[in-house]
Amino acid sequence: MSASAGDILSTIPDTQSKADTRHIPIDKVGIKGIKHPVRVLDRSGGEQHTVAEFNMYVNLPHNFKGTHMSRFVEILNEYEREISVKSFNDMLEKMAARLEADSGHIEMTFPYFVKKAAPVTGVESLLDYQVCFQGEIQDNKARTDVCVLVPVTSLCPCSKSISDYGAHNQRSHITLSVRLADFVWVEELIEMVEQQASCQLYGLLKRPDEKFVTEEAYNNPKFVEDLVRDIATQLNNDDRIVAYTIESENFESIHNHSAYAYIEKDKNAD
Repeated sequence: MSASAGDILSTIPDTQSKADTRHIPIDKVGIKGIKHPVRVLDRSGGEQHTVAEFNMYVNLPHNFKGTHMSRFVEILNEYEREISVKSFNDMLEKMAARLEADSGHIEMTFPYFVKKAAPVTGVESLLDYQVCFQGEIQDNKARTDVCVLVPVTSLCPCSKSISDYGAHNQRSHITLSVRLADFVWVEELIEMVEQQASCQLYGLLKRPDEKFVTEEAYNNPKFVEDLVRDIATQLNNDDRIVAYTIESENFESIHNHSAYAYIEKDKNAD
């Protein structure tokens, strides 16, 4: 009669669980860069099937030699259903409990697609954004921040004011990270950013649309400082958002460097 899996497992040494004599705790230990298919709900009422990259860590007390790496993958494979902030917090709690950890961190980064209509012709196309859920659990309390990277157009006010015609513009990457008191769609966060840009981006433009976005940016010049301040003003007036960071990197078209601005605010600290 063949031995059961449990019997075999009981005879194999568990090296990770052995004591460590160096007495040095580790803040984060786990797996990094593992890809996994997920389903994410979108505002249209459907769901997007995408592939996310996960980083999963827990703390390790000074007296343990190692953590059980396979348990991270086991937990990940249990979450085939739609990913939301709630289910993400559930995953954090399960990870900390199963690995007997006091604290844990999970980062999930994935491409997210939004269907957009061109401003004049209305032709539709998809534009991709990078979204990240960043969660942590400490003393059995889990919290998750939602982060979006939104590409936009910015046009330089100084260039416009000193030039007889034209003005230089650039693509800007605005990264918005928020902590929520109430539910907010990813699409809403994207729109909060795009509404404050010189002009938003589209996947597909016809000539009338191209004329529109060129003139729209020219009529709405923004410094990198303007971008982060205008977005911050909007977030300050939204009670669903309790804390945020905003950073804008403008990839300059007339320099070989970027312009950069950053704002961080915790409303509960006011």
